[in-house]
Amino acid sequence: MKTILKVSAFSLIALASDFAAAVQNTTQNVVLVTLDGVRWQEVFSGADKNLINNSDFVKKPEQLNTEFWHNSPAKRQQLLMPFITQIVAKQGIIMGNREQGSNMSVSNPWYFSYPGYNEILSGEVDEGINSNNKIPNPNHTILERLEHQPAFKNNTALFGSWDVFPSILNTERSKVYVNAGFMPIEEDLFENAPLLNAMQNEIPSPWSNVRLDSFTYRFAKAYMLAKKPKLLVISL
Repeated sequence: MKTILKVSAFSLIALASDFAAAVQNTTQNVVLVTLDGVRWQEVFSGADKNLINNSDFVKKPEQLNTEFWHNSPAKRQQLLMPFITQIVAKQGIIMGNREQGSNMSVSNPWYFSYPGYNEILSGEVDEGINSNNKIPNPNHTILERLEHQPAFKNNTALFGSWDVFPSILNTERSKVYVNAGFMPIEEDLFENAPLLNAMQNEIPSPWSNVRLDSFTYRFAKAYMLAKKPKLLVISL
C-alpha cells in the first residue's frame, strides 16, 4: 500500500468508556472516514504543479491543469477538495496545515498503512506492526472495545477498500462487523445489493487487494441507513 497521511474526523483514542458516555449524552452516531494516500499538501493547497506535469505519473497533464490548476493555493484547494473546503471547513475545523504551523504527525516510525490504521483505531503505537501483512492485530481497537460493551453490541462496523482490514480489526477476536476488500454485501440489506455485488465481481480493479472506493462507499452508506451503527468507520 501507499505511504499515507491520515485525514480523519477526529483523533482516536480516549478510553472507550469515556467515548461511550459522550455518545450516550450527546451524539448518537459517529462516522469516521479515512483517506489512504492523501498528502497534506493537496488537502490545503490543491494540485501540485510538479506532480500534475510529471509524465511519469500523469498521462494527460493538460487536462489536469485545466481542471485543477490555479495560481492561488486557496482556489486550487477549492477545485481539488470542494467538500473539505465548502462543508468540513465551514461546519467544523481542519487541522494539519504545516505551512500555518499546524503540525500533525503519526507517532509510529513506519509511515505506511497497517501501522497507521492501528494507531488511528487503537490509539497505540506498536512498533512490532512493521508490515502490511495480514497478521491479526494484537491491539484492541476502539470498535472492539465498544463492541464488547452491552450498549454497543452489534453497533460498530468498518467498511474498507483494502482487504487487510479484517486482520487490522482482528475480526475473529473482536467480532466487529467488517466488510473490506472484495467482500460482497448481504443481498437482503438493500434493493440494489445483488446488482452491486455482481458489478464488483465484473468490474476489474487496478489492484489485486483493493476494491474500487465506489463500492465501499455504496455498501457503507446502505449499511449505515439500514443498521444505524453507533460507530461506523469508512476507509477509502
